[in-house]
Amino acid sequence: MRGRAAAGFTAVRGLDLTIRRHETLALVGESGSGKSTTGRAIIRLTEATSGAVTFDGIDVRSASRRELRRLRERIQIVFQDPYSSLNPRKAVGAAIEEVLVVHRIGASARERRTLVTALLADVGLGPEHARRYPHELSGGQRQRVGIARALAVDPELLILDEPVSALDVSVQAQIVNLLEDLQEARALAYLFIAHDLAIVHHIADRVAVMYLGEIVEEAAVDELFANPHHPYTRALLASIPGEAGVRERAAEERARGELRVELASGPGCPFRNRCPERHGRCESTPPFVELGPERRSRCWLDVEAAPSGRTAQPWRCSDE
Repeated sequence: MRGRAAAGFTAVRGLDLTIRRHETLALVGESGSGKSTTGRAIIRLTEATSGAVTFDGIDVRSASRRELRRLRERIQIVFQDPYSSLNPRKAVGAAIEEVLVVHRIGASARERRTLVTALLADVGLGPEHARRYPHELSGGQRQRVGIARALAVDPELLILDEPVSALDVSVQAQIVNLLEDLQEARALAYLFIAHDLAIVHHIADRVAVMYLGEIVEEAAVDELFANPHHPYTRALLASIPGEAGVRERAAEERARGELRVELASGPGCPFRNRCPERHGRCESTPPFVELGPERRSRCWLDVEAAPSGRTAQPWRCSDE
């Protein structure tokens, strides 16, 4: 996937991810790592220039307009800033009803209004909120409206693009709890895009760590937090205030220097200029190495420590 077309910058490359039904896969990394681009490419708000995006056996990239419309009933996205995705001149009930009209849900206006009331109730809002405009709602209430609108088509996968990062801490917890309740009630799968690792630790089942458009480590959430392998993952975890254990050596683990986008386009590890454990092999590109069931890392240190024969094939999780 390319961004800044004139400069030919590749925003995301070599991506290999599977999101299972009913699970939460968190995608974490610094700003500019390609997280949001990845989420937008899944639903084809951003066009991928190569590779495949497959949902339940359907090739998203080659889908026709009609097929894409059906796919977008099964995959929805919730943005970081709900205010920017809501029409300021339209009451929020009408904004949700508009989704129902577009997707031909509800046999009459009365039935659609009933559905709107039910959707608002599902996200903790009363029927009176349907008559309010975006500017009359708090940030948390607007995000609830954004979630309700995404749920209107009864999706199977929600792409949550930094859904709580613009909210106060107390409101963040409320929205995260709401998302967990909705996932259980509706059997949803989540791609949870975030940079707040404390929230990720709470909500995720698995975590994929991105750096300059590449996945550098992937693991079950508890394994990743207890025993991070890639130096960049350790640097991210070292930045969490008040954490202990693997982050006792925070000063040594933290990344040094500046993020250099140009390192993403050539050979070598893109993290090498900031890595506290850099060595000569980092000038060539490391492969993924399997560290165990459903665990992998892209680092020469892990390649060299792995048993012989475990570095040749990248790990792919099964489609469940």
